[in-house]
Amino acid sequence: MTFDVLTIFPEFLDGLLRYGVVGRAVESGLLKVRAHQLRQWTTDRHQSVDDRPFGGGEGMVMKCEPIFAGVEAIRRDHLVILLSAHGKKFDQAAARRLASERSLLLICGRYEGVDERVAEHLADEELSIGDFVLSGGELAAAVVIDCVARLLPGVLGNEASSVNESFADAEARSFDTPHWTRPADFRGWKVPEVLLNGNHAEIAKWRREKALEKARRMRPDL
Repeated sequence: MTFDVLTIFPEFLDGLLRYGVVGRAVESGLLKVRAHQLRQWTTDRHQSVDDRPFGGGEGMVMKCEPIFAGVEAIRRDHLVILLSAHGKKFDQAAARRLASERSLLLICGRYEGVDERVAEHLADEELSIGDFVLSGGELAAAVVIDCVARLLPGVLGNEASSVNESFADAEARSFDTPHWTRPADFRGWKVPEVLLNGNHAEIAKWRREKALEKARRMRPDL
């Protein structure tokens, strides 16, 4: 699978591509991520990517011309996504849907936003990773890449991992189960006995109950 990312800070993704699950996927050839400097598609000597908003107001707005030029130069069979505070919520269901695509092109916004013509006439969809404000779309792009990459065949060492993780169960909408590891007794806080008895059916049932219990306590909105 290929990700192309249009950004004014292509170096931002360097760490993501060197470490962890994504780094290993890139190294093994299962995933390709290319960050493109948006400024290469500007036409003025200052390589301007933003300008004042029509109608007045604070801040600057990203210009449509370099974004259109960049996307049109990169796009082949890509699904084009504008990462935006106004977009639909990115969740596990969205990640599974995107994982079925061959290539994605992510547009990273900055400043006060992006000229609306990008959303209306260029992007296939807008996505938001949450109801909060970021300085730019690069963090959102990293989240999308990491989340989608985990769902690609061969990326995780244990294919069951992506099935059993938090939010993977669309019907239960539950947290992952609480986890413990050695030592079994730390400062008097002991691992639940059920996890030590070797009864896998009982353990699975207990884990499911604890996952739902924690979801109700921590995320009643789910």
